[in-house]
Amino acid sequence: MSHRRIVIGDVHGHYDTLLTLLDAIALNNNDHLYFLGDLIDRGPKSAEVVDFVMKNDYRCLLGNHEQMMLNAMAKRGIDPHQLQGWLYCGGYQTLLSYNHKIPRKHMLWIKSLPYYLDLGDVWLVHAGVNPALPLEKQIPERMCWIRDEFHRISQPYFEDKLIVTGHTITFTFPGVAPGKLVSGPGWIDIDTGAYHPRSGWLTALDITNQTVYQVQTKDQSQRILPLNEAVVSIEPSVVGDKRTARVS
Repeated sequence: MSHRRIVIGDVHGHYDTLLTLLDAIALNNNDHLYFLGDLIDRGPKSAEVVDFVMKNDYRCLLGNHEQMMLNAMAKRGIDPHQLQGWLYCGGYQTLLSYNHKIPRKHMLWIKSLPYYLDLGDVWLVHAGVNPALPLEKQIPERMCWIRDEFHRISQPYFEDKLIVTGHTITFTFPGVAPGKLVSGPGWIDIDTGAYHPRSGWLTALDITNQTVYQVQTKDQSQRILPLNEAVVSIEPSVVGDKRTARVS
């Protein structure tokens, strides 16, 4: 049996929704599952999400929220400025899920996460790349944070690879309804805002079968759609000053 390649967007601590999503996907032993980062923050069960992904040895990227946590809990000691920023962006809920004590093995695992994964014809990254720089000159942290500069590209960054990202909630693009995916030249964004009250959808993309699985965090309702029905293609010229909201 051939394997499926399935990518899950930003979970943000929604452990129960993640389990419902995986039930809908019905993984088999041949399937390959990937996470785009931002397992933590904002939702109620970040500790459970991290523990689950770790124990199942699923491949996962470093997201900007994991990066914020690492910066706040730096080896040299807690950085008050970084800590305040992380707590404001959902870190408080993460600390609550850990009962205010994050295990060292979780911190070491998060610190070991890569910034990108190259699957051959598909390239996974949390936020995107700087389109003006070759891959060897990319600044790793920017791969967790970049937005408009990447989304404005008029030509695919790779000739032979599709870039799959999370990080930017899709309804923040002009004219895109909550729950829809967004694509541009050579990239697709699958962060549909699981934590956000305007959306609440957690999304998985089955790259192999061009299928989208979604679960609603509010009521655990599910839907399965062909990719061509779930995605909205946008023009690079509409990105930026017309974006509807800033969420990180």
